[in-house]
Amino acid sequence: VVDAVGAAAASAFESLGFNAISDVATEGFGDWVGDFQESIDSFVAVAFLSFVIGIVYLVLLRFFIGVCVWLAVLSTIFAFFLGGGFLFVLSGQCEGAALLDTGKQTAVAIVVAGHTAVTDAVNGGGASEAMTGDGADYRGRQQRSKYGKKCLNWETQGIYPRYRASNYTALSPANTTMNYCRNPYLASDENKARTIWCVTSDPLILWEECIPIGVIQPDCPHGYAVSDKNMRDAFKYLSYVVWALGIVWVIVILIFVKRIRLAIALNKVAAEYLAMNPSTLLIPICQALVAVLWCLAWFASISFLLSQVPDAYTPKGYYATFAEAAGTGSACNFWETGPECTGTPGACTNKWPTGSVWKDSNCTIDADTSEAKCWRCAPPRYVFDIRFWISFFVFLWNNAFNVALGQMLIAMAVGLWFFSTDKMKTFVTGKAVRTVFRYHLGTVAFGSFIIAVIQFIRYLMKYFEKQAAAQKNRVMVLLLKIVQCCIWCFEKCVKFLNKNAYIQTALMGTNFCTSAKKAFYLILRNMLRFGTMAILGSAIRSIGIFFITSATVFLGYLILRSMHPDVSPFVPLVCYTFVGYFVGKLYTNVFGLAVDTSLQCFLACEEMKIGGDFVPGCLKKFIDNKGNEDDKSARVKPTSED
Repeated sequence: VVDAVGAAAASAFESLGFNAISDVATEGFGDWVGDFQESIDSFVAVAFLSFVIGIVYLVLLRFFIGVCVWLAVLSTIFAFFLGGGFLFVLSGQCEGAALLDTGKQTAVAIVVAGHTAVTDAVNGGGASEAMTGDGADYRGRQQRSKYGKKCLNWETQGIYPRYRASNYTALSPANTTMNYCRNPYLASDENKARTIWCVTSDPLILWEECIPIGVIQPDCPHGYAVSDKNMRDAFKYLSYVVWALGIVWVIVILIFVKRIRLAIALNKVAAEYLAMNPSTLLIPICQALVAVLWCLAWFASISFLLSQVPDAYTPKGYYATFAEAAGTGSACNFWETGPECTGTPGACTNKWPTGSVWKDSNCTIDADTSEAKCWRCAPPRYVFDIRFWISFFVFLWNNAFNVALGQMLIAMAVGLWFFSTDKMKTFVTGKAVRTVFRYHLGTVAFGSFIIAVIQFIRYLMKYFEKQAAAQKNRVMVLLLKIVQCCIWCFEKCVKFLNKNAYIQTALMGTNFCTSAKKAFYLILRNMLRFGTMAILGSAIRSIGIFFITSATVFLGYLILRSMHPDVSPFVPLVCYTFVGYFVGKLYTNVFGLAVDTSLQCFLACEEMKIGGDFVPGCLKKFIDNKGNEDDKSARVKPTSED
């Protein structure tokens, strides 16, 4: 097109095309904004409704938490065996065959083989399932087609009346045909089946091929979907491993039944608490507002600090080549080594943040080599100095403090509610706020300071990684990535310990160090319980987010159709999805912390051997049973002197 109409016309076409796309995008964005503005009233209604859905979810959770947990457990078992089955079927899938058809064929073969083995074990005896070639010599007892359809008796079926024992030796009574699969044909027959088959009872499929009993994965004469034999063997052996892990998982679940029941009871307690004290949800909402305002103020101030690039930061000289100024890169992968994989830093790009390189029209001439030097360095748009790092640490500390304060407030509220005798009349949120702000802000500040220090070190390692990358030091870059990964894992562990330390402080009133020590040993003593709660908690949170989000979107669509039937539902539904997800995360995060606090309250009652009317009903049997066991173990057996 360019050659035909010339560069000018091509430029015009390109401009028209770009303008058309730009106009469509602009009109589309404008329509989206217009749809949202027109349906803003329905958005407000759906946002309010989403919080109501969260309350309804918590109420339902009190009654159906057991069903949800056991469904989640069964789904994990199903996932193990389904995953193993997928790998096993994939290892024997023939070329051109659908995966579902191959899976059905494999399932039928396994069921028939198992049923036949049990029948032979009970009744004794059995027939040979040997078959060679096209199966003309097959005399086995297969009565099902490869997809599980029941075979008809050869002598009574009327679909193909010529297949009778009087016409084919393979169907004679001496071969005990009945409705067994066979491959009957004469040498003079023009149409011969490639393997054994039978007439089926399915009126839509008159006949179908069969597989001998015990053959789970028949050979594929036309090749396999996975052509590499080593890969097929790997899939098969991996399926055995997955099935073995599934069996181990079933055994673990059977061992942990009591702990799972305790986890269900604790989740019921947390749901009951939130249903009675929905004001607790104001805590994370206030946290989010404070975090947004703080981040906006910090971003405004840090933008000024980042933009202060010192004049001496950028070299002022001239360079003869682009490579001398910008350096050379490496096309090798990170695991490859050698001189060809070593890049060279440039004079303008040997530190991070790096600037850019530009070519000056007013070149200088080197006095020694008479070489023109035209390449120069441009400064970066931002740099990091000591002022930034101080401000950044304050930012991390404030964010960690905000998160820790919310955890402490919720833990305090749950603890006050758990140990109160009149749970319906106890307003715990306000009392928790007063107690934490009066007695425990130092604990929150110290715990958040530790998190901020760890995060600061991790980001500092990221800065050093960028500097090493600017210096083309690939080994140092890799080492710093590993260090960052280790620090990230350590940060997650400390966050988990801090959360439980705040719960200890809320329950016992101890300082941070004492609470962290108690929380650490409490986790060690009850590692299996904490592990069970963590696994089931993640499943319940996922169910909660899905339920609240999907219900919000569904009901939001109905509201939108009733209030604004002419508005396109795309943009409003996207907004409803974000609202539902946000509310779901809000509820499930508070719910998760309530569960963790309830667990520590239960452990406190258990270890301190206390109980009473304050214990929630669904936990009483666990505390009473523990107390009865302790009483029995503490009894002294009578002696002969008594």
